[in-house]
Amino acid sequence: MPTSPFRWYRAAPAAAALCLFTTAAQAGPLTVTVTGSNGKPLASAIVTVVVKGTRTAAAPGTMVQIAQRERQFQPQLIVFQTGTAVQFPNFDTVRHHVYSFSPIQKFELKLYAGTPAAPVVFDKPGIATLGCNIHDRMSAWVVVVDTPYFAKTDATGAAQIELPPGEHRLRAWHPGLTEFGTWVEQAVHVGSGAERATIAVPVESSV
Repeated sequence: MPTSPFRWYRAAPAAAALCLFTTAAQAGPLTVTVTGSNGKPLASAIVTVVVKGTRTAAAPGTMVQIAQRERQFQPQLIVFQTGTAVQFPNFDTVRHHVYSFSPIQKFELKLYAGTPAAPVVFDKPGIATLGCNIHDRMSAWVVVVDTPYFAKTDATGAAQIELPPGEHRLRAWHPGLTEFGTWVEQAVHVGSGAERATIAVPVESSV
């Protein structure tokens, strides 16, 4: 059985400090801010929260799309649960040859136009890189997680996830990490209202 490509390390105490604020009597969203090594907000980071006892695989029939437009993958970074099927429609006037040699899912969609008949199912957690054999500058990252709680940070480095109350594990990843598949993780407490947390990733932000 293949081992998981994930590797975990704990954030330094200063970087792992949480800013938590309870504002309502009922459970609300967790707003996560991801910062880079220079302390600035980090856009396009993946954030997940592991909650004990929750579904690890996507519901049957879950499907997402990674398109090819203007000789680029859209989106270039995507996160979803294990068991999700992915369609790869080609909206360009040229053909593409999409592939991944990553351990979690190796596949090739040889030179094609339109949409392949069969989607690709990602049934293992981990991170995969995509490419095109015809256009070398095309690349994308696929992040597959064993939790239904995940998001991608926006231009301000923020992401919001609806969570049940309790003690959970917050994890963050960014394509700029030097060790592929390495995540930052820390504990996070979710109380009876809206909460905020900050987590630092050792990638320099350009914001």
